[in-house]
Amino acid sequence: MRLGANVFIDTNDPEAYVEALVHKGYRAAYCPKWINFDTDSALCATFRKALDRHEILLAEVGIWKNVLSKNPQEAKEAFDYSVRRLATAEELGANCVVNIVGSWNEEYWDGPHEAHYSKDFFDAAVEAARKIIDVVKPKRTKMTFEIIPCQFLDSATEYMRFIRAVDRESAGIHYDPTNSISNPRLLYSNTAYFKEEFKILGNAIAAIHLKDLRLNPKEVTVNLQEVIIGKGNIDYVSLLRLIDMLPPDTPCMLEHLETEAEYDEATSAIRAYSKKAGVCFVGETV
Repeated sequence: MRLGANVFIDTNDPEAYVEALVHKGYRAAYCPKWINFDTDSALCATFRKALDRHEILLAEVGIWKNVLSKNPQEAKEAFDYSVRRLATAEELGANCVVNIVGSWNEEYWDGPHEAHYSKDFFDAAVEAARKIIDVVKPKRTKMTFEIIPCQFLDSATEYMRFIRAVDRESAGIHYDPTNSISNPRLLYSNTAYFKEEFKILGNAIAAIHLKDLRLNPKEVTVNLQEVIIGKGNIDYVSLLRLIDMLPPDTPCMLEHLETEAEYDEATSAIRAYSKKAGVCFVGETV
C-alpha cells in the first residue's frame, strides 16, 4: 500500500511538486489543481515523467461536480467536465477519477435528499456513470465514486450493487471507511464492520481515503466528527492489516485537513499505527 496526502507548495512546476511529495516520504499523489483538462499535453507529460522517475503513483483525479443536478445546464456542464477530467486522468495514468454519484438537493450540490434512496435516483446515477465511461473508454483509469451517508452509495454492499448495475469494466471502487460509518453502533464496532466490508469489496478497490471519526459527546442527537487520525475511534491497527491484504500499490490518501502541520501529525500517526500492525507502506520499513 502507498501513502499519500496533500502537500503545501505554491508551484505549477511538476518537478517541484513531486519533490515536495518525496520530502514528506509519500509514494502516492493527488492530482494538483494546476493540472486540468486545459493543461498543455507537454506539461501533463512532464508531470507524469516526474512521478515515474520518483516512483510515485498518481492515486486520483477529483471531479466533484453534480452530474444529476436538477438544473439542466448545471448537469450538462458537470457531465462535460467529468468527461474531460476522466480523459485527463487517463492521459496521466491515474488510478482513478472520483466523484459523488450526484445529488437531487437543489440548495447544496452534494447535499441530502429523501429521493436518494429511490429506484429513480439509482437508475439515474447508473445511466450517468455509463455515459461518462462510454464517451472516454479509459483503459488505465477507473471511474469511481465517493461513499457518502446521505445517499444509497453508503456501504460496500450498495457499492457492489451499483457497480454491477453500471456494468462497465472501467467502473471502479473508491473506498472511504469513515464515510461508510453513519451511526454510533457502526463506529464502536468498526473493527468487525470493516472486516466484512473488505470481504465484499475484495481487490477491486482503486483508492482509499483515510481519516478518523469520533462521536461528539456534547450533542444529544448523533453528530459524527472527522478528526485527525489517532484522535477518534477507528481501529487503525486492524484497518491497516485489512488494507495490506489488497494489491501492494493500493493508494491510501489522507484528506480533509487544513494545514501542513495537521497533515504531518496525521502522517506520523498513520505510520505509528502501521508499525503496531506489523505492515508497511511502499518505500518504508516496519
